[in-house]
Amino acid sequence: QVQLVESGGGLVQAGDSLRLSCAGSGRTLSMYSVGWFRQAPGKEREFVSSTYYGDSVKGRFTISRDSAKNTVYLQMNSLTPEDTAVYYCAARTGPRSVVAAEYVYWGQGTQVTVSS
Repeated sequence: QVQLVESGGGLVQAGDSLRLSCAGSGRTLSMYSVGWFRQAPGKEREFVSSTYYGDSVKGRFTISRDSAKNTVYLQMNSLTPEDTAVYYCAARTGPRSVVAAEYVYWGQGTQVTVSS
């Protein structure tokens, strides 16, 4: 099985950018569909990106993969306070999905806080 570790979160101002990393170990991430999700306090976990994007982040976020580093990235631009959440990467052996419950492997999450 694969283990996932997210990093790159932090406190930024509105309009700033961040790049999150999801490093895989134990298995190569190329064997899995990888997605990004986020969860804000009091809200349900929300799909962010796989090879396609949630409506709230389209045009601002970009997912990419570096197979040599066994890492998937989420580049986040033009951040707003509404993007404040814990961001998780997740993996599954089936096709890409927007449904969190269909992912088997999860990282511990990384906090992103955007101040206005």
